[in-house]
Amino acid sequence: MTRRNPDRPHPHAGAAELAAFAALIADETRAACLLALLDGRAWTAGELARHAGVAPSTTSEHLGKLVAGGLLTEERQGRHRYVRLADPRIAQLVEDLAAHTRTDSSAERPHTLRAATTRSAMARGRTCYDHLAGRLGITVTDALTHHGLLRQDTGFALTDTGLAWFADAGIDLERTGRRPLARACLDWTERRPHLAGVAGAALCRHSLTTGWCVRIGSERAVKVTQAGERAFAELLGIEPQSLR
Repeated sequence: MTRRNPDRPHPHAGAAELAAFAALIADETRAACLLALLDGRAWTAGELARHAGVAPSTTSEHLGKLVAGGLLTEERQGRHRYVRLADPRIAQLVEDLAAHTRTDSSAERPHTLRAATTRSAMARGRTCYDHLAGRLGITVTDALTHHGLLRQDTGFALTDTGLAWFADAGIDLERTGRRPLARACLDWTERRPHLAGVAGAALCRHSLTTGWCVRIGSERAVKVTQAGERAFAELLGIEPQSLR
């Protein structure tokens, strides 16, 4: 039998860590919690339990594993325990995995009118952690590109005109930390990249704060208001009907 030299690095260095990390996501209940938390908000264990359709005690056990694995962070306020995704990188990982696993052929047909309505609303417009996604996110991204504010030819990057546009629109680009200013995020319903990164988050935050967009239902779905239709038409030349 061949003996491995203990002084040499293991040929599969990192494999065990990768397998352990993948196992954290490879559970339907934990995956459901991670997808729910893509709305960027903090949820209680009870809220996630109802969303996933399991007992609160079961959810607490799963959340403990996700926190220990670095996918979630937690905070306590009084008797309540809140969890959220650890950072934008985790959100990107979850969204990218969702985009690669959801195909037209494997998509489950909604069994109820409510489920069909929810799916339609999510496809029309939603938040992906802290930026806009769905047809809304793609439409805005395309408009930014069409007007020379965003480049997609060598990866996503704001142009100088784009930086000026954000400033003129009163959208603050908080450049702190190592998060990229602009990043492409693969949209799992449109199968095309939408704008993420600092700029995507700032635009989404501004849209919700000013009332251009409002959240609807208990999922991540958002819709554009009349004020938003006017703003997007004025600032980006987007036809209102394309946002409905």
